[in-house]
Amino acid sequence: MKNIGEIKAEIASAALEEYAGLYEKYGADERSGVKKLLEQCRKKEAALKKEMQRTKEMKKFEYQYEHLGYLCGIDEVGRGPLAGPVVACAVILPKDCDILYLNDSKQLTPKKREELYEVIMKKAVSVGLGMAGPARIDEINILQATYEAMREAIGRLSVVPQLLLNDAVTIPEITIPQVPIIKGDAKSVSIAAASIVAKVTRDRMMEEYDIVMPEYGFASNKGYGSAAHIDAIKKYGPSPIHRTTFIKNFV
Repeated sequence: MKNIGEIKAEIASAALEEYAGLYEKYGADERSGVKKLLEQCRKKEAALKKEMQRTKEMKKFEYQYEHLGYLCGIDEVGRGPLAGPVVACAVILPKDCDILYLNDSKQLTPKKREELYEVIMKKAVSVGLGMAGPARIDEINILQATYEAMREAIGRLSVVPQLLLNDAVTIPEITIPQVPIIKGDAKSVSIAAASIVAKVTRDRMMEEYDIVMPEYGFASNKGYGSAAHIDAIKKYGPSPIHRTTFIKNFV
């Protein structure tokens, strides 16, 4: 008879489809520790099934258009901050994508975003990144800079998609058919994946800037206009990565 530790390890390594066998195998075991482990297993199974159903619902647009070929999700991060670039990402996921927990990056913890970033980069058919820096944002405005970053992200894909699934916007100067989806990062796994990669990429950049310019707190505020960040601008003046058009009321 296996001890509790061995059973715990067996359950921990089991796939969802193996849970039924575990219940049959250990269901008659009267040890309280085993009963507790099986109860935890049932809760985990229920949570996984719920997440699988949520993910399936987030593939509505992918199912609708999969007959067209490669579908590309597009999203951006960094339109609102006072400093740093706007970063856009284009992601093509495989048709049989089995990644769970994809969601609007703002709904995920930093740790979960980092975990999903690694999974997306490993499993995606292709990932393209584009960005526009503060000077470009000041030159052509944030909306046009965002479009430019999105076009760059699409251009960096290793394969050409047949359809773009965009978070809310229609990108000018693009010949590929587009489907703008309001709050798409919470409704499409492809857009959610792009949201996560864009967010992690930009956050890492802002953390690097923080090492060079620690007085602005970029590691914590990511360039957004927190009270401490605005106070730092007033005290130290703008940094080379601040957007002049965004901080004119503070300088």
